[in-house]
Amino acid sequence: MRYRTLRHLIAFSLIALLAGCSMFGARESVEGHGSPALWSAHKQHLTQLDGWQINGKVGIRAPKDSGSATLFWLQRQDYYDIRLSGPLGRGAARLTGRPGNVTLEVANQGRYEASSPEELLGEQLGWSLPVSHLVWWVRGLPAPGSKSRVALNADSRLGQLEQDGWKIEYLSYVEQNGFWLPERVKLHGKDLDVTLVVKDWQPRQLGQ
Repeated sequence: MRYRTLRHLIAFSLIALLAGCSMFGARESVEGHGSPALWSAHKQHLTQLDGWQINGKVGIRAPKDSGSATLFWLQRQDYYDIRLSGPLGRGAARLTGRPGNVTLEVANQGRYEASSPEELLGEQLGWSLPVSHLVWWVRGLPAPGSKSRVALNADSRLGQLEQDGWKIEYLSYVEQNGFWLPERVKLHGKDLDVTLVVKDWQPRQLGQ
C-alpha cells in the first residue's frame, strides 16, 4: 500500500514538473541557480499584473546623447502613459497610446503620431528602444512571441535576460502588494544603454 502511494506521489510530481516546464514554451531557454518550478509560478503570478504606476529615474547612454531623466509610467492594460522630465536636455517628453495608435509630445518641438512607439522614438529622439517589450521586461518577464534566454537568480527570479539583441540585468527587486518587482535594471542594446531605477512601484490587477 505504501509502495502504491509512493508511486502515485512520484507520478504526480513528474506531471506537475512537466506542466511547469511547459509554461516556458519552446522559445524560452532557462538556466541559472534558481528553481524552474518556482520561476514558473512566479511568472504566472506576474502575468496577472496588468496595471501599474511607476516613479523613478532613467539613465540613457547613446552615441549622440547621454543623460538622465525622471520617469512616470502609468499602465492600464494595453494603454500606457510614459513621461520623461528633462531627458538629455530636451525638456519634457510624453509617450501615450495603445497598440496601433501612439503619440509622442516633446516640449518646444511638437506632437507626433505613429503606429508604434519604436517608430516614434527612433524618428524623433534617435533611440532604438523596444518599448513594446519594456511592458514585459519592467515586470521581470521575457516578452512573448520571440526567443529568450533566461538566467535565474538564487530567488528563482530573473537575474539576466537575453532577447531580440538586448541583454537585461536585474540588479535588485522590491516586494509590493504581494508582487516581487524589479527595482534596478540595466538594459544593453546596440548603441544604447538604459539604466532604470524604480523608486515607487504601485502594481494593479485591473482585469479582476
